[in-house]
Amino acid sequence: MRAGDELAPLEIPITRTLIVAGAIASRDYQDVHHDAELAHQKGSPDIFMNILTTNGLVGRYITDHFGPTAVLRKVAIRLGAPNYPGDTMVLTGSVEEVDGDTATVRVVGANGIGKHVTGTVTVTVPAGEPSVIASAEGQA
Repeated sequence: MRAGDELAPLEIPITRTLIVAGAIASRDYQDVHHDAELAHQKGSPDIFMNILTTNGLVGRYITDHFGPTAVLRKVAIRLGAPNYPGDTMVLTGSVEEVDGDTATVRVVGANGIGKHVTGTVTVTVPAGEPSVIASAEGQA
């Protein structure tokens, strides 16, 4: 893990099921996350993803890259363009700095209308532990 390393992009289809399931799992019962009619009444073209689901997807992106022993130390994200059903969010990342076994990774999640999420994740990968990417490189 070195500063400047790029993480492979991750495409996430944004479905109604993902939006509603994420809201329910995080106990966020705001109607804009599950009721299209009420979302329309409040000025939104459809239901949209909540920040807790986005936070979970960002965490998954980092741990998928760095492996099962990776420990998320800090996740600092900001939402932008909403994630609506039928779109795809593409997560990308780059290592900004490394201090021993801890890295700060800049993450961006973009969809068809703009940047849905931007932020940084601080992750620790115990020394000697190969990342998922590194262990997959040796396979055909």
